[in-house]
Amino acid sequence: MTEYKSIREYIAALEERGVAVISGTDSCCDIKFVTYNSKEVVPGTLFICKGAHFKAAYLAEAVEKGACCYISEKAYPDIECESIIVDDIRASMPVLAECLYGRLAEQIKMTGITGTKGKSTTTYFIRQILDDYMDATGGRRTAVCSGINNYDGVMDVESHLTTPEIMELYQHMRNALDSGIEYMTMEVSSQALKYGRVDGINYEVACFLNIGTDHISAIEHPDYEDYFHSKLLIFRQCRKACINLDCDGQSELLEAAKSSPEVITFSQINRDANVYVHDIVSDEGRVTFKVNCRGVKGCDDFEETMTLAAFGTINAENAAAAVAVSVALGVPVQYIKSGLAKAVAPGRMEVFRSADGKKIVLVDYAHNKLSYQALFESIRKEFPTRDLVILFGTPGGKAFARREELGTLAGKYCVKSYITEEDCGEEDCLSICEEIAAHVKAAGGEYEIITDRVDALEKAIREADENCIVIAAGKGRETRQKRGIEYIDTPSDDEVAVRVLGE
Repeated sequence: MTEYKSIREYIAALEERGVAVISGTDSCCDIKFVTYNSKEVVPGTLFICKGAHFKAAYLAEAVEKGACCYISEKAYPDIECESIIVDDIRASMPVLAECLYGRLAEQIKMTGITGTKGKSTTTYFIRQILDDYMDATGGRRTAVCSGINNYDGVMDVESHLTTPEIMELYQHMRNALDSGIEYMTMEVSSQALKYGRVDGINYEVACFLNIGTDHISAIEHPDYEDYFHSKLLIFRQCRKACINLDCDGQSELLEAAKSSPEVITFSQINRDANVYVHDIVSDEGRVTFKVNCRGVKGCDDFEETMTLAAFGTINAENAAAAVAVSVALGVPVQYIKSGLAKAVAPGRMEVFRSADGKKIVLVDYAHNKLSYQALFESIRKEFPTRDLVILFGTPGGKAFARREELGTLAGKYCVKSYITEEDCGEEDCLSICEEIAAHVKAAGGEYEIITDRVDALEKAIREADENCIVIAAGKGRETRQKRGIEYIDTPSDDEVAVRVLGE
């Protein structure tokens, strides 16, 4: 039988964790559910008032549906309902989740992946390795929370945040545990770390991939230091840390990792790393490499040649991270090999060809400077005789530096850029495209603006000659566009590529 806590117990837990409760209630009503979505409210719900677009109408709807109390940073005196007023609603949410669900992270082996690029791909590499291990040992398919999709044994759905909000994350953990799942691998964004979205989650392994200059804006991170230090927070909540010796900020990274009981390093350059990946070779997209692993507690040293199912030498860094995490989790080497040999990340470096093999479309989630540079350089190595055509955009309201960075790179590497929408939100799509276009032009590139993404990709594929590779960047298999404050259903880039190439 489920044991529900009362409102009083929720208030006590908030105060114990250092959240200032400005005013509370003496009600002893039991809380049966906690949510910030008024559509999900059931009788006995504690309703969370949060978000820049929150309206009192959402609270009124929640109360009408049976919410017995709300928690907020301000009171709504016109709405008759018990209330808890706190000074920090974000800091409150992990406490509320733990009160409702319990300390779930201690019952499942959690891996958190952070970095500027490669989080999704690395997450899916690790997932396939763990799935192979579970298949061989009688375990269940492993859970994943990523920017691509979320799977927990009950739900298998497209995701719309890199890291779920804490209430959804706890629901995923609860579903996974109820389904007999032992492992969960998830992406952890800098925003999730900065604003406490994963507070209270103790990771078995935390992996730091790399750091760039993305996500610096008035509504994300004011500067590089804030961005970097937000990512470093992950080491405060893990038992083992896996770090990339090839990325920037080594001194700060290694210092921050000292807070973890055990550190495992990986590299493509430094032979002294615990996991050293080298002799990377690609033949028609089939990538092979050698791995030397040594000095990891509980893992025998090994030297192995491994193969990647995923296209492109760009994925060697992600593979090195996946190997490091897997040995940290105690996975035997044979399952690391077999997992990488079949692992792919949906929408990551997916290659589609016309029936005659002459036209090639590559769909990828690349959306920032680091991922664009790696993508272009990898394709140049794989297809040195082909020209590049790219379709891309940048989001509205954030990551403003991408407009110059991506426009400049596209103008430098590509014979033509089709500039289009990519979750423009409340900004004018055409204005964003024109801003990007100015940087494409300044870098010597040709461009065309077509704000409808489907129309733009159709034209890019149809007009490309047989000497071109068309790159659809930024959205991968996503099936929605953010227009205004709404998400609109749209065909994904891979769907459009398959349809047009089939014509």
